[in-house]
Amino acid sequence: METLTLNNGVEMPVLGYGVFQTPPDETRTAVREALDAGYRHIDTAAAYMNEREVGEAIAASDLERSDVFVETKVWISDYGYDATLHAFDKSAGKLGVDQIDLLILHQALPSRFDLTLDAYRALETLLADGSVRAIGVSNFMPDQLARLLDVASVVPAVNQIEVHPYFRQSALLDVDAEHEIVSQAWSPIGGITFYRDGSHGSTLEDPMINEIAQAHDKSPAQVMLRWHVQQGRQVIPKSVTPSRIRENIDVFDFALTDDELAAIDGLDTGVRGGPEPEAITLESFGRDIPEA
Repeated sequence: METLTLNNGVEMPVLGYGVFQTPPDETRTAVREALDAGYRHIDTAAAYMNEREVGEAIAASDLERSDVFVETKVWISDYGYDATLHAFDKSAGKLGVDQIDLLILHQALPSRFDLTLDAYRALETLLADGSVRAIGVSNFMPDQLARLLDVASVVPAVNQIEVHPYFRQSALLDVDAEHEIVSQAWSPIGGITFYRDGSHGSTLEDPMINEIAQAHDKSPAQVMLRWHVQQGRQVIPKSVTPSRIRENIDVFDFALTDDELAAIDGLDTGVRGGPEPEAITLESFGRDIPEA
């Protein structure tokens, strides 16, 4: 497994395993499968409601705690300085760990950016006291990053954002790079993706990607993950299918050419698949995060 060095010197595996939308009763088995396949980074979130099962799977493995990079996210309902400190306690308790490797804010909250800034200030406190090894954000757009950086004492180590061949977010990637923030790609192989005309399809069926895959005797998913890795992004693919879990980590024995990388870049449609960051409000997206 290759690693990336974050802007505070912490090393993070370049490819991790995500558990978004994985039901709790499937999470233990899926995470154990991922760990057995060689993954050493697990990405979860308070809002996924499966932190406990992630922690149980790690504890049940033969790995030392220090061998697994654990990342989770604070949901917008727990923003605010004191609330975010407590959110750490809730997540750490469910995960069964004393220290979280990477703790990030799950979304910006545009209508209450004061709470967003207070939440990030709490992350800085947790970093300073050693409760977390690195801090970051997710789904922050350039203007939101600028507002955060104006007052932050610590530059985020990571910005987890939607990036795949049909939605590259080149301007945001440039801003992250300018500030030495690692761009972490969620939905790195696209899933259900949309075109400018409103129709949708799958990157897995894209003719260009399939042609490149055939040239390297790899799958389309492996080609897309390799595209991310070669361009310096960290990726967190998800699957609960054992064969695909193992396939997704097998991307370190080939390299794409410059022309192939450029061809995949050229597939960008500019159409987002996830929610618009400016549309995130407590009224629409707030949810209680249980204590246990």
